[in-house]
Amino acid sequence: MEHLTLLADWLAHCERLHPKSIDMGLDRVRAVAERMGLKFDCPVITVAGTNGKGSTCAMLEAILMESGYRTGVYTSPHLVHFEERCRVRGDIVSATDLVAHFASVERARCQNGDEISLSYFEFTTLAILQLLADAKLDVVILEVGLGGRLDAVNILDADCAVITSIDLDHMELLGNDREAIGFEKAGIMRAGRPVIVSDPVPPQSILDQAAKLGADLWRFGQDFNFSGDKLQWSWAAAKDKGGRRYAGLAYPALRGVNQLVNASGVLAALTALRERLPITAQAVRNGLSMVELPGRFQIIPGQPTLVLDVAHNPHSVAALTENLDAMGFYPCTHAIFGAMADKDVAPMLARIGPLIDKWYFTDLPTPRAASGEALCAAWQAGNSRPDATANAYKTPEAALAAAVLAANPTDRIVVFGSFYTVGGILKNGVPRLSAPHLSA
Repeated sequence: MEHLTLLADWLAHCERLHPKSIDMGLDRVRAVAERMGLKFDCPVITVAGTNGKGSTCAMLEAILMESGYRTGVYTSPHLVHFEERCRVRGDIVSATDLVAHFASVERARCQNGDEISLSYFEFTTLAILQLLADAKLDVVILEVGLGGRLDAVNILDADCAVITSIDLDHMELLGNDREAIGFEKAGIMRAGRPVIVSDPVPPQSILDQAAKLGADLWRFGQDFNFSGDKLQWSWAAAKDKGGRRYAGLAYPALRGVNQLVNASGVLAALTALRERLPITAQAVRNGLSMVELPGRFQIIPGQPTLVLDVAHNPHSVAALTENLDAMGFYPCTHAIFGAMADKDVAPMLARIGPLIDKWYFTDLPTPRAASGEALCAAWQAGNSRPDATANAYKTPEAALAAAVLAANPTDRIVVFGSFYTVGGILKNGVPRLSAPHLSA
């Protein structure tokens, strides 16, 4: 408990440091990293994009671990505990390990009385990068934060970059359209090194930046692709990219309509790095069949069924809607929804609305969040279903309790809108639901 308290103290310290502008560049972060002597002696893979980053990192990790490599992974944000952001050899790191590296960053930040300002994300990223650099790993997988070009992870020159799907999110920071956002994400590319673009219709800005920089572009649909039926799928690279093929693959353990696109990008990245990180076809099969990632169309059996998804923008909510539609018939679908105040919730609610019979809007434990009452009002303003109902709650747990009380055993409950929404449901463990009607 002492180390958990110390970690909480460090995180509070990082919050107090917070510079207000994202446009401060990376010079400060690089300067602290240089003071720390931060460097990696193994291949580094960075993963940027709007949606699909976490799934891509998890699949890379699973396949590489099945190949016998010592892996390190950094992702953000977390669902429940900060420690979830870093895994070494498949295991979440301890608060004890993190505390030591937080102290290392602070010493470097204040070295010789020359104090350098860092944001919460920059400070915590440096601590985790140093932890990974010290862990004697064979490969490191780093999820880039909301941006790319100015993200703290981008102080490293990755051996391979992956750019997943691009959509409208964080527009106040990244730009008002896909082209502007794509330009920011393209900042993780490096000259002469592979960049995997797994978005089937990427912004032209990404392609232009790859050409301008001289990156080794691997584009979905041209340099690699997949095919399949209801039972299995296959993947192939173009001849000029080595012509590698994987046939008769089982579908990834991660559910959802977009996971084959993500998995295709993963196989392209591993193929691009095959000389430094050779893998076997069996490792691919085993890794994809065993990969786990909480909160990504996670279906928890019970009565009613519980579905957890961190979908928090129109693109990811559209994917969630397709996935829910493919689940089959449920007499009633209940939705627990909490979201940040800066999100454009109207298109999200409109897209998934036809599937939702009862809404439970919730406050979230962060000042950035919209209130449940405000979300409920936004839903009422655009609602076209007179038979649907909605109420507001103070916490995701209270919303879930109300949904379980109202549900029949054959219904389903969907939780989405933010990492905080799903995290609120998972903070006491994975719930197994049992509607009261069962014992009535």
